[in-house]
Amino acid sequence: MFPSPQDQASGGDLESRLRGLILSNANTPIAPSGAQESQSQPQLPPHMLSATPVEQQAYLANLMRSHTQNIESPAGAPTQTGRKRPNQAQRRQMNSQLSIPINPRSNQAGNGLGTSGYNNSNWPHSQQHGNHSVQQNQRFPHNQQYSPQYQQRGPPTPYSPQNFFPQRSPHSPMSQYQNSHQNHAPRPSPNHHQQFQNVPFSPRPSPSGRQLYNPAPYQSQGRGPPHSGNPEETALQGAHLEALLHQIIPCVGIDNEEAAEKEAFRALVEQACREAIADYEMNDLGNQKFDAKTVELQCFGSMMSGFATKASDMDLALLSPKSQPPPDSTDSPIPRLLEKRLLDMGFGARLLTRTRVPIIKLCQKPTDKLRNDLLQERFKWESGFGEDAEEEPVPQTESPPRVTGARDSTIIPDSNTEQKESSSEKVEETYEAQLSALKQKPQQSPNDYHNTAKRLLRKLGGRDVSASSPDLTDIEGAVLRDVCRAFVNGIHSKPLRECLQSYKSIVSLFGPDSLSNMRTLHGISLQIEGEQLAMAWETRPVKESNDRREEECGTIVEHWRSLQDRQILAGEASRYNRDLYIASEKLKKISSIQLIFLEQMPHEPPLNYHARAQRLLEDLRGRHKLDLPENLESVVVAHYISGVGHKQMRETLQKTAGTDATLEMIGVWHRALQLAIDYEHALKMQIYEDDDRPHVEQYVALLRKLDAFNKRDISDNEQALIAKIRQIPDPTSLSPNKPRDRYKDHLEFPKTNIGVQCDINFSAHLALHNTLLLRCYSHCDPRVKQMILFVKNWAKTRGINTPYRGTLSSYGYVLMVLHYLVNVAQPFVCPNLQAVQKAPPQYLSPAEIEARTTCNGCDVRFWRNEAEIKNLAERKLLNHNHDSIGHLLRGFFEYFAQNGPMTTVQHRSFDWGREVLSLRTQGGLLSKQEKGWVGAKTVFETSAIAPPTLSTAKTTESDGHTKCNNEVSAGEEVTEIKTPKLAYKVVEETKEIRHRYLFAIEDPFELEHNVARTVTHNGIVSIRDEFRRAWRIIRNIGKTQQRDGGLLDPLDATGTATNGSWEELLNVLHGPAPTV
Repeated sequence: MFPSPQDQASGGDLESRLRGLILSNANTPIAPSGAQESQSQPQLPPHMLSATPVEQQAYLANLMRSHTQNIESPAGAPTQTGRKRPNQAQRRQMNSQLSIPINPRSNQAGNGLGTSGYNNSNWPHSQQHGNHSVQQNQRFPHNQQYSPQYQQRGPPTPYSPQNFFPQRSPHSPMSQYQNSHQNHAPRPSPNHHQQFQNVPFSPRPSPSGRQLYNPAPYQSQGRGPPHSGNPEETALQGAHLEALLHQIIPCVGIDNEEAAEKEAFRALVEQACREAIADYEMNDLGNQKFDAKTVELQCFGSMMSGFATKASDMDLALLSPKSQPPPDSTDSPIPRLLEKRLLDMGFGARLLTRTRVPIIKLCQKPTDKLRNDLLQERFKWESGFGEDAEEEPVPQTESPPRVTGARDSTIIPDSNTEQKESSSEKVEETYEAQLSALKQKPQQSPNDYHNTAKRLLRKLGGRDVSASSPDLTDIEGAVLRDVCRAFVNGIHSKPLRECLQSYKSIVSLFGPDSLSNMRTLHGISLQIEGEQLAMAWETRPVKESNDRREEECGTIVEHWRSLQDRQILAGEASRYNRDLYIASEKLKKISSIQLIFLEQMPHEPPLNYHARAQRLLEDLRGRHKLDLPENLESVVVAHYISGVGHKQMRETLQKTAGTDATLEMIGVWHRALQLAIDYEHALKMQIYEDDDRPHVEQYVALLRKLDAFNKRDISDNEQALIAKIRQIPDPTSLSPNKPRDRYKDHLEFPKTNIGVQCDINFSAHLALHNTLLLRCYSHCDPRVKQMILFVKNWAKTRGINTPYRGTLSSYGYVLMVLHYLVNVAQPFVCPNLQAVQKAPPQYLSPAEIEARTTCNGCDVRFWRNEAEIKNLAERKLLNHNHDSIGHLLRGFFEYFAQNGPMTTVQHRSFDWGREVLSLRTQGGLLSKQEKGWVGAKTVFETSAIAPPTLSTAKTTESDGHTKCNNEVSAGEEVTEIKTPKLAYKVVEETKEIRHRYLFAIEDPFELEHNVARTVTHNGIVSIRDEFRRAWRIIRNIGKTQQRDGGLLDPLDATGTATNGSWEELLNVLHGPAPTV
């Protein structure tokens, strides 16, 4: 009945053995009623051989009792015969009930092998699945197996080791099978993927048998097959990363001198806040018993957690528990009151109310321009509360006055302009007139022309057809047909328009049965763009690199024309659009056609434009460089010059016509001319000191005279000028050729030269607990701090750590590193501090226990005994991980860079699309579906703004200066200060909060807060691209094919690479800088 030891040794997975066991029981004949038992005692199955004697006896007794019940029949019952072998349907049903649970997708942290990655504790354990299932299992009423068909909803069987032992326990009867690989898995049902999508996720199972100091993996979660990486390459890459880390960390971490300076500034600001709040409470509210010492300005964030870098901002939490309303209330005047007090002290202060929580951005030494702008912004805010602010008459001047520093300043319209607009009201155009006005401009690209047509289509009440859009109504179809006709008729190029109108796919659009042959605006746009490329095939100045490539490209062009001349039937528009797109993309890859349309894109640096042209030249030359035309490079140079976007530079470069100028020479000259324009723009922006301006003007003249063909010796005066230029700021950061930074604000604080910067937070109670949690993690192992500092520096260097630009905050990267060290590294580097020793000590007072248990309705319990953690860490008792810091860094970048199994550890990589990083959760991962974070949400919060208090109200003097009401000149006799009561209007502020879940990181305490909610589509693309780039660089360490540069090559604020620009160009033009 049971497999023999020889069968056990021969292999076979657990599922096959269980299936054979049940089929053997099904085929056993049942003895007649009253017959004497002649069978021998049943033997133990292989999975019970390692159990204790007591458990073996219990198992045999249970089996004998079930067998006895089957062979005994009541009096008068008919004699039973042997049971037939189950048919195919019955065997399938039995197999589905006896299958080992296989998750339809890979584990949360594994590679798809092993048990499910989610916790089934939330599912009912007594659910029945129909009468048939009950009948099939009435011999063993408690052995309803886990089945993929029922999503593991049944209770465990007697065969399951979970009935007696924790999984992975050395005494478990299934321990001999837990480490073996499953070679066979049950075939999923046809609706397998659909079932997975419809069934909600559940939490990951709790770890079993994994104690605090036991490094063994728990429940096989995240553990895939042994990694197959090359040990020598892995060791080399880890050693390189470790050397890089030890080189970078001393330059990144904050030093004691800077920390002392920031602490002194914090104490100064704290005293100012105490005085301002006490003055408001006592004088304005009459609260004479207010204790100023209850006001605190506590430091939190990276400065307190131990993860601060040099020149990083300091986070301060304002605590004033005796103030009513509290400072974080929307109707509290304290934030504005502190903003004014700090501005009066000469600091740069700006209150931000549209952020998630209100904060004051503060800098110690603002520039004069920045401080004036901040004062103007403050004055504008106070003026906005006046009752007559909007009813003030507009002064009739030729140039209306404006508030120069106002961010949302309203431009006062000129009365003459209003008169002109009122006298010439627009007449609504007719339907036909709007269609006939759709014309392509002479220099308008097909893409821009397509966007113009789409706007007209929407304006006329129509819409385009896509694969997922609903069917068009008759009116929408008629509008789309008319716009498509006007779109073709409005093409500026007559040869292109006539060529398109000769194809059957376009002719049918103008026929009487055009409604049955519906076309889309997107498809016609693809035809216009592709036909423009195909028409250039006949007028190419050069051919492809060889005959074979020439023939292949000719075939592509002929296929395009045959595709254009196809008759489109009803319902084929979407498929035809897809065929057009594929064919047009092939046309765009033909090098000889690319040369004709070579031009500099808007905001494209000359370096990138030259690189595209150089690649095009190499493609046209081919690998063997045989049978090349003599003038190939001169043709490419001519097209390069004609495609330069700046008119003045293009005319200057065209003077090289007829010379032997190479593409390399033209590229350098182009960059030099762009550099001269950048310097002229920097002079207009006044970024240079008065002493440096003459040097810049002389250098611009030198660049204008530069001869890229006849290099001459540089004089001593020019050498001194170039040396001076190397010392002044780089002008390319403000280049007019760069795209406008939509995040740039004239009130934004500079990164340097303004002293200490900090953020004063008015709702940071949870942040203080968060800071302590991170500090406790930093005590667990010295590698934690080193690794976090390295990753933060990497993210900052690569320009992906700015939340208001759509990327992730530094706090988010800290949580990513901790997730890896707690849940992925094997053995773990840090224990989960929110899962162990989290109950507060009993000797504390009830108030202290409450303070350590909840905050703002959140559970803030964790192991917060810093002395105990430090003690255990120093004695090497917190973990058994001895990996190098380089090996951990390698695994971190691999975990977030790729998909599938990892090579650093036996784990699978992070699933960005489905998973949520959850530091509090055992295993570290939740699903987005389980959290409900499956789609972006927009929340509008409207709140009343607290008006200016009497102590902050201003009156305007006749001389134009402002003076505080409570200011009194020295020597004046004051009997009573009577301030006229201002009538403030109620002003409401609506704040739009966008919750995005493209990247999901759960806050350790505030479970509904996604730390990565600021990450936009472009941001997630940038972050993932940087992780992939870093992983490519790491994998290619020690190899020659390294094309991605260095791991820490910097990017500027807009995400553009900085190396290879200004300093490199100066070296190209004038040679390397002399060494001192």
